Amino acid sequence: METEDEASGQMTDEIYTNGGDDDESLSQQQQRRPIISGEQLDIEAYAALYTGRTKISRLIFISDKCDNVSMQLEALRMAYDEIKKGENTQLFREVVQKIDGRLGMNYGADSAWMDSVDRRADLRKEKLENELNAYRTNLIKESIRMGYNDFGDFYYAHGALGDAFKNYVRTRDYCTTSKHIIHMCLNAILVSIEMGQFAHVTSYVSKAEQNKTDLDSITTAKLQCAAGLAHLEAKKYKHAARKFLETAPELGNNYSEVIAAQDVATYGGLCALASFDRAELKAKVIDNINFRNFLELVPEVRELIHDFYSSHYASCLDYLGNLKANLLLDIHLHDHVEMLYTQIRNKALIQYTHPFVSVDLNMMANAFKTTVAGLQKELEALITDNQIQARIDSHNKILYARHADQRKATFQRVLQTGVEFDRDVRAMLLRANLIKHDYNLKASRKI
Repeated sequence: METEDEASGQMTDEIYTNGGDDDESLSQQQQRRPIISGEQLDIEAYAALYTGRTKISRLIFISDKCDNVSMQLEALRMAYDEIKKGENTQLFREVVQKIDGRLGMNYGADSAWMDSVDRRADLRKEKLENELNAYRTNLIKESIRMGYNDFGDFYYAHGALGDAFKNYVRTRDYCTTSKHIIHMCLNAILVSIEMGQFAHVTSYVSKAEQNKTDLDSITTAKLQCAAGLAHLEAKKYKHAARKFLETAPELGNNYSEVIAAQDVATYGGLCALASFDRAELKAKVIDNINFRNFLELVPEVRELIHDFYSSHYASCLDYLGNLKANLLLDIHLHDHVEMLYTQIRNKALIQYTHPFVSVDLNMMANAFKTTVAGLQKELEALITDNQIQARIDSHNKILYARHADQRKATFQRVLQTGVEFDRDVRAMLLRANLIKHDYNLKASRKI
């Protein structure tokens, strides 16, 4: 009984440091690093991280998902301006319809511009068809490959992603070097990501990685990011984390048509928190020099990872809470935020209770900024799923760890081994006697 009292006394002391519940430790934490405020997303700065079609797609996604009308209109205005730099009239019509005259006459349906673009597109398409037919007649593989590639670029620029994908893939039969194959794979991956066909992404990443001798560091980083996005979409968060963590810092802004370096830090960090244990988090994230370069771009993610590993759960949950609104506006992360947050919180609850013999639910509720009743439901679910070995004293609001009796378990294993050994020996003796007396029982034939 004395040892249990001592253990519970130590536990009580450690709870305060673990959760950071007392006022003094909370104030020290706040002085150590300020909690980020839930500021509104800076759409202009965010959009500047991307180029091409993904920039427009992300702006439209923000306008669809954001409840703030001013942010919606700002995103649509920037999408309108960006589209007019290109040739995608179909996407232009969609954005004009979403704006619905709310931005004035300057952001309406520009029929003259659309007619001009469509006319140029028809002339360009006719020219490409004539060139490709000439290349086919001459049977020059490199020229045919370039012809299909030009057709893919043409369709991609005009928003016909299905046709673009078909033409990019057709170049495969006319590739003469491994660099041509890698170029084809990167084009197919880009279009597949835009279409949301992530099964194709995984396939073409594998094909490109088969030509390792011709892969430079930037191309390798692009393939890692593409594979990470495919795993993220499939909700394979551990695989996604590994891919993002393996991405080399040479990526920089070289893949802005798909992903920004800040996204690598955010996606990789959150997936790692949700799926890695403490040892993996330390070795593959915190001590990862390459990934540290990405984390420096997103200090909030870096700090919440360090807080989680250091068991400063109050601070960690504050960071997560402040990041959530902006993460829900991310085109790739939107559908996974709730699941990732739930897994991270569950891991925090498990990690909090693991070292202790008993835990006061009132103190634990303060650490996780929730009510005792809400915390009790969360713990009950984890106990039911066998993720926490414990039982709850609902009257006194205390969680007691249920440690296995190692001595009893050892005796049971020994007895079970003895029973199995006795059975095996008897079976061997029986077989030996049957062989010794040449006793064979033949199955009677059925007439």
